[in-house]
Amino acid sequence: MDNREYTIKIIPHQGSDVRSVHLPMQWIKYALFSVAAVVILLAGAFSYSVYSSYSLRNEASQIEKLKEANSLQQEQLLELSKKATNLQDEVEQLGQIEKELRQLSGVPGDETGDANSNAGDGTHNGQGGPYKQLDLKDVSNALDNVEKRVAQRRASLTRLREILNEQHRQIQQQESVNASTPSIWPSTGDVSSPFGMRWGGSDFHPGIDIADDYGTPIVATADGIVTVAGWNSGGYGNMVDIDHGNGFMTRYGHAQQVVVSAGDHVKRGQVIAYMGSTGFSTGPHVHYEVRVNGQVVNPAGYIR
Repeated sequence: MDNREYTIKIIPHQGSDVRSVHLPMQWIKYALFSVAAVVILLAGAFSYSVYSSYSLRNEASQIEKLKEANSLQQEQLLELSKKATNLQDEVEQLGQIEKELRQLSGVPGDETGDANSNAGDGTHNGQGGPYKQLDLKDVSNALDNVEKRVAQRRASLTRLREILNEQHRQIQQQESVNASTPSIWPSTGDVSSPFGMRWGGSDFHPGIDIADDYGTPIVATADGIVTVAGWNSGGYGNMVDIDHGNGFMTRYGHAQQVVVSAGDHVKRGQVIAYMGSTGFSTGPHVHYEVRVNGQVVNPAGYIR
């Protein structure tokens, strides 16, 4: 052990007795160690206090930033949710439009229609359910549902368009057939000679004769293309032949004047000639024939 001692003398200013304090070296070491320990503890406590204060301020700042980010995310999710709802409403409106189109066109409903196709029709309006804060999964599920419904509606509308196009094509085809089928009187007047055997069975008449005044207009009984327009030496006089397609052909004979030419496209009701008595004829009339696939038929069946 270190047995050294240190003496500290205290000398007053007024001449009082001098006092001496004897300090063993070991005490001094203990004192110095204690002071150093206290200084270290105080420094550590101060450092920890400063660090804790900084950490708390930093954590508070981070928490505030997280709150702001969460609030912004909720706003964004809410906006996406509103857009998803609007898209659902638009899909339902498309479904209603499709339903009306199907009713107008007579096309039956599509089995792939939306399960919510009757939503919002005003028949029932019960709503409710617990409140739940939006999260990404909710919005994602809503958008996935809208995407599926849009795909179903697109497929349904595509099929409807194909059906309507086919119906339109068939209607146009039928209109074309109707327009090219003889169906009206070629002129005004009285039937002076019917189709078939006449004059006591000595002659077959391949058409009908309609008698009226000279110059009475003669019209095409269906749409078609003029194949013959002019004089016929076989007894028809001034004659017009029209090819209507689909196997139909009509002939108009004994005209006073022909006003169309071969190759002309004519429409039903269009004037093609004027009534006369040319060729083998006893008076003003039009000889009208209808041929189907080259065979003469009774025109009465093609006159309304």
